[in-house]
Amino acid sequence: MWNRLINGKRFKGCQGIVADSSTTFYRNSFHKDYDRLIFSNAFRRLSRKTQVHPLSKNDHVHNRLTHSLEVASVGRSLGLRAGLSLKTHMGADVTEHDVAYIVQTACLAHDIGNPPFGHAGEEVIKEWFRKSDHSSYLKELTEQQVFDLQKLDGNAQSFRIVTQLENHQFDGGMQLTLPTLGCLVKYPYSSLQAKKDKFNFFASEQVLFDRIFDEMGLKVSGRYLRHPLSYLMEAADDICYGMLDILDAAELKLISFEDVNSIFSPANSELDINALYKNGCFDSRRLARMTAMTINRLAEGVSDVFDKNTEMLLSVDQPKDLIALFENDSGLKQIISQSKSIAREKIFNDRRKIELELGAYNIIETILSCLIPAAFELHQEKDITSLSFKNRRALELMGEDKPENDLDLYSMYRRVIDYLVGMTDNYAQFIANQLNGVGE
Repeated sequence: MWNRLINGKRFKGCQGIVADSSTTFYRNSFHKDYDRLIFSNAFRRLSRKTQVHPLSKNDHVHNRLTHSLEVASVGRSLGLRAGLSLKTHMGADVTEHDVAYIVQTACLAHDIGNPPFGHAGEEVIKEWFRKSDHSSYLKELTEQQVFDLQKLDGNAQSFRIVTQLENHQFDGGMQLTLPTLGCLVKYPYSSLQAKKDKFNFFASEQVLFDRIFDEMGLKVSGRYLRHPLSYLMEAADDICYGMLDILDAAELKLISFEDVNSIFSPANSELDINALYKNGCFDSRRLARMTAMTINRLAEGVSDVFDKNTEMLLSVDQPKDLIALFENDSGLKQIISQSKSIAREKIFNDRRKIELELGAYNIIETILSCLIPAAFELHQEKDITSLSFKNRRALELMGEDKPENDLDLYSMYRRVIDYLVGMTDNYAQFIANQLNGVGE
């Protein structure tokens, strides 16, 4: 089974799934995946996208890029240890370092499909398509296509970007290996089966998703299973956003050092914590040290759980996630639950965050209210020169991203969403200002 799950085959669009024939000892298939991801435009734009705090003026606060790099660092460590424990199950040409690269690259890509302004931006897009006065734009779509828009998920957009949009457009995208693509997928189902609006492929990618997962042996009795390594990518993300959101909140004075200490203490001995005080560190340095120790302890816990439950991860009875398998008395579950509780109570309800998210609502609504009607008219007229002046100019604003005349309506909407999701926070703000006649 592991030979199908971890190998160098690539999805290359029109060429299908083929073996990578141009590897060298210093740059194999999984190294290439990492390089393609980290040098991509879509990844670079994450530097100007919100993690939690929109348009923060504090340079120490995480954005999507720094978050993704930190998740990838934790993921690499988790992958390396998993690779060591799986060594006897993998092919002779696959090493523990390859497993580390697979997880690391998937971690880099996990947020690449997030729209500007983070989850707030995602909610605005979904709400726009759910409004009753916008229902006329959806009448020609199938149920799944409507759900793709009304339940829009950055996870599905990430999969679309790496398999369709970036590099080889509509011909395999980044043309990554199957293990890396599998490791990226947390929710292997469509919007029709989605729970809580979480899914990993749109109708536009369903055929290629099916082909990729079938090739890896992850299609069983008509349903898709998760790639076991995706649990490591997910755990790395859970660890980092849980811990580092708390660190950002302390940096912005939304919570106190005592709050952080109470959350992280179950992972650190009293001796370790006292040593930080005795060394005379400032609070910021103590926080950084305590965060590092906590992340290390959580990562060790994840690795232990992965090793003990490998067979379950390969079965049809896959668990929800690895953190759910932590022992209740280990204190590790408590850290994650407390960090989420603090985030809900003190971080997500911060006044400045709320103000900026309301501003983000207007920005994204302005862009959609301009571009979706334009795409709808183009579908009706089949010729951009026949459109109203406003709608023609709106589509021309999209440049090379604008939909072609002969596309079906759903594909036209997908192009609009691709264009919007690809924007940074700052660029979305700029475009909305232009559309409103405000200027820069």
